[in-house]
Amino acid sequence: MRITESDLTLAAALADAAGAAIRPYWRTEQGLEMKGDASPVTLADRAAEAAMRALIERTFPDDAIIGEEYGVREGTSGRAWVLDPIDGTRAFISGRPIFGTLIALVVEGWPMLGVLDQPIIGERWVGTTGKPTLFNGKPASTRRCADLGEALLATTSPALFTDDQLHAFEHLDAKVRSTVLGGDCYNYGCVASGWLDVVVEAELKLHDFAALVPIVEGAGGRMCDWAGDPLTADSIGEVVAAGDPARIEEILEALACRGGH
Repeated sequence: MRITESDLTLAAALADAAGAAIRPYWRTEQGLEMKGDASPVTLADRAAEAAMRALIERTFPDDAIIGEEYGVREGTSGRAWVLDPIDGTRAFISGRPIFGTLIALVVEGWPMLGVLDQPIIGERWVGTTGKPTLFNGKPASTRRCADLGEALLATTSPALFTDDQLHAFEHLDAKVRSTVLGGDCYNYGCVASGWLDVVVEAELKLHDFAALVPIVEGAGGRMCDWAGDPLTADSIGEVVAAGDPARIEEILEALACRGGH
């Protein structure tokens, strides 16, 4: 299966609808609640996902929907729209515009279309398998990194790693020039546009990473798990994004140094 113009048109409409639902809640009353896993959710999260789901159900009723807030609607087409209405809710509730809406089209388990939309500052990355990634309609490109020691590394929070994963991350952290914390999905857009070199995270769910794979790879980078395998619907959530694919082996070698090894 290939991505069609109709798919791209819907993806853009989904991002527009989510943004329209989110903006009225920006830096105002958000109805904050804590979910069972201790992660935050707001009225904006729910309104944005509901708006996107309604559009998908109307446009492609045979497609599955996998959303962070409202779960799974089964489909019969082999295609699934994977939605994270606000990736980076903690940034959203603290008034920091480094969250994003993530929209992916996953075909037979493989992420093939991804949108990362930042609705407050008006930035949008669109990636499609086999095509160049676009940032606000213009081609985006990762940057080369000839030496891992010159790399700028990012992760959302070391607190999200298990002890073994943290040990591995610290081993990588010692090899790079500098590390920035926070950013959630926005970091991957920064990799695609050549402002960051590496993102490493763990414990992610499909809705956290599916949209980001075609975005980073369409800009010239590479995404994989910590073992170097491609990211699919079956991946366990250990994620690496590298702007320069030539640095992947060094990154994976560092991450192989888990606690006790």
